[in-house]
Amino acid sequence: MTGTPRTLAEELRTRPDGGLVGLLRARPDLLNPVPGDVTQLATRAGTRASVVRAVERLDRFVLQTAEALAVAPDPCPYDTLGALMGGDAGDRAVAAELPRAVAELRAQALVWGPDDRLRLVRTARELLAPSAAHPSPTGLGPTVTEAVAGMSPGRLQEIIAAAGLPTTHDPVTAAAALTALFRDRDRMAALLDTAPAESVAVLDKLLWGPPYGGVTDRPAPHLQWLLDRGLLLPAGARNVVLPREVALQLRGGRAHHTTEPAPPPLSPTTERDPQLVDNAAASQAFTALATVEELLKEWDLGGPAVLRAGGMSVRDLKRTATALDTTEQLAAFWLELSYGAGLIASDGEADERFAATPAAEEWLQLPDPERWAALVAGWLRATRTPGVVGTADAKGRALAALGPHLDRSPAPEVRRRALALLAGLPPGTSVPAAAVLARLQWERPLRGGRPAAGQVSTDGTGDAAGSAGAPAPADDLRSRLAQWALTEAELLGVTGRGALSSHGRSLLDLPADTTAPTPSETDAAAARAAARLAPLLPEPLDHVLLQADLTAVAPGPLHRPLAEALGVLADIESKGGATVYRFTPGSVRRALDAGRSAAELQEFLTAHSRTPVPQPLAYLIDDVARRHGHLRIGAASAYVRCDDDALLSEILADRRAAPLRLRRLAPTVLAAQTAPDQLLDGLRAMGYAPAAESAAGDVLIARADSYRTPPRTAPTPVPDGPPSPDPTLLAAAVRAIRAGDLAATAERKPVHAPAPAPGSLPRTTSAETLATMQAAVLTHSALWIGYVNADGAASQRVIAPVRVEGGFVTAYDHTADEVRTYPLHRITGVAELADDSV
Repeated sequence: MTGTPRTLAEELRTRPDGGLVGLLRARPDLLNPVPGDVTQLATRAGTRASVVRAVERLDRFVLQTAEALAVAPDPCPYDTLGALMGGDAGDRAVAAELPRAVAELRAQALVWGPDDRLRLVRTARELLAPSAAHPSPTGLGPTVTEAVAGMSPGRLQEIIAAAGLPTTHDPVTAAAALTALFRDRDRMAALLDTAPAESVAVLDKLLWGPPYGGVTDRPAPHLQWLLDRGLLLPAGARNVVLPREVALQLRGGRAHHTTEPAPPPLSPTTERDPQLVDNAAASQAFTALATVEELLKEWDLGGPAVLRAGGMSVRDLKRTATALDTTEQLAAFWLELSYGAGLIASDGEADERFAATPAAEEWLQLPDPERWAALVAGWLRATRTPGVVGTADAKGRALAALGPHLDRSPAPEVRRRALALLAGLPPGTSVPAAAVLARLQWERPLRGGRPAAGQVSTDGTGDAAGSAGAPAPADDLRSRLAQWALTEAELLGVTGRGALSSHGRSLLDLPADTTAPTPSETDAAAARAAARLAPLLPEPLDHVLLQADLTAVAPGPLHRPLAEALGVLADIESKGGATVYRFTPGSVRRALDAGRSAAELQEFLTAHSRTPVPQPLAYLIDDVARRHGHLRIGAASAYVRCDDDALLSEILADRRAAPLRLRRLAPTVLAAQTAPDQLLDGLRAMGYAPAAESAAGDVLIARADSYRTPPRTAPTPVPDGPPSPDPTLLAAAVRAIRAGDLAATAERKPVHAPAPAPGSLPRTTSAETLATMQAAVLTHSALWIGYVNADGAASQRVIAPVRVEGGFVTAYDHTADEVRTYPLHRITGVAELADDSV
């Protein structure tokens, strides 16, 4: 094709395959389903939903370029666009970056045409052009032609006469004359030299937007002066507007108050020793593992109930925060992190409650680096956002932890981009979070929303409402996602002291063309990061230090079996770099209830203590063991038996035993009208150490079984639009589009039957179809066919028949680029192609 393209489809048709691949990669929504030809691709690229999605992914300068094109003449020469972006005085930074912006818009099929005739696609112009209902970030108003569209011809003639222009014979030429005046710098300057100072002040107020103002029924003289000369035009009963041409002249030709060709710098920076950053991150990574492990231990016998609407109650969230010794917001993060990694879920029973999953058991047995990798990989791809817990949904209902409606699709992209910005800094370097947020707002200004434009009073009763094109507010969703991402990265040990760690950089070690990594790519990157983290994590210890005050100090993390056994024998008194355990009669009795004997406990402590077992601790274990099981409790409702009848008499005489309603059945047996577990608790509260027994008289070991849900999968992230296509799919899609375009545009030989309408399938009789096919086999010529598959989907194809037999035709299909066999009865018609069409 030669000459200037007349449509977007014609320009796309001239692009190389690499250009189409770039378009489909940048706008993957165009691939579902694969367009049949270039015309379908261009049509789909111009739909409102697709254009909105593409515009939302432009950076601020490229978006400002598109906004300038939306207020420029259509088509717009490149020099005119440059003047709108840089102003009459020019701007070197803008001039240097403008080719990149135009190339980006062209690559995404938002702009087409040569540089002397740039055209913004119609849908994008409708989205970005200023209107009363949707003000533009440029702050510009309608053109003179648009503003005077409903004005009476007589009033329009009065305006051009007051402006010193000759009267015309119709409104169209009058509007054109007024437009020419406002675009003429010298004549405009002469006109404004005669304006009252108050009139100029009104123009200054409306200059950078919003361009609309309110007036009274009887405007002041300085306003009437502007209205008489068309410098302000009516925009309703009591509203006026500053025409676009006037504003551009007063602005020195600039479409935006401030253009931002370069992203805001990541500064100020703070440099630290990279090793200190890695150590701080590793310490926090270990704390994250300990916190999740503590959560699983807290829910070992089952977690809180599931609300009817889903999620946890506020009370249960507070209880979990207390157990983890953290805030409710951070508790929600640890809950959602565990849920996203598949470690906790609801059990699905009638009385539904949360609990650890079978995957949690496997996770607990993994080495620390692998456990960290599983958590971080789940965090990177999760769309569930714990930061919104406690806020209200669209219906005013509070969002609950582990509940529905917590998915925010942009979250994974924002996390990765925030980490990527930190990765672009030298190792050990950190920047304030505000600098990261400012950069992210520049990269995706529309994803966070746009400040609303208002209206000012031209009578001095109001002030201008800010300049157009201002950054998105810091509380928009994308900014909040970025703030949460930075906080969560610090909690997980991906960053340390605000700087990205060396193992955190490994998380971003992905192929260069990866925009949205697959789960397998994320898992592989997390595994590489874990390998770098492994040498930084503390080695587990196999010993504690016993002290005479009935405490044991663990100077570091303990091996899991040792920690679990010590957790039964003693109560954790404090955590930190060193964990302090305290031995009490209750904790020793708990170990005895679990089936350990006094000798086994003494042997355990001797084997795992670097200090001798203190005498007070040995006495405590022996004393509790001597009394443990002296009393036996079984089911009557319940009974108490003891070889020492004096001890039973002592219990009966104790007033505290009254609620148990005990009575003697025999010298060594008491019966109770209460459940065995309540009887156990009651006697223990009185200071005794009873043991439960079975119906056979054996002591019951009170080792509680862990409660687990049925097998559960981690929640599936909610994608932010269609997935990023892989290179194989892109290549196949471009090949199919090219082949479909060939079928749609190939030149046909003239036939006697009426030619089919553009885009419709050829129609021939069965006899004509068979004869044409057989002739094509003999002449080795190509044919254009219409084909309907088994699902009823119609398509047009270019084929080169090889063999016709048994009601089938075997041919090389140029559309699919392979040899295929087609049933003749599914071919709607056939037409010969011109000799040079294929």
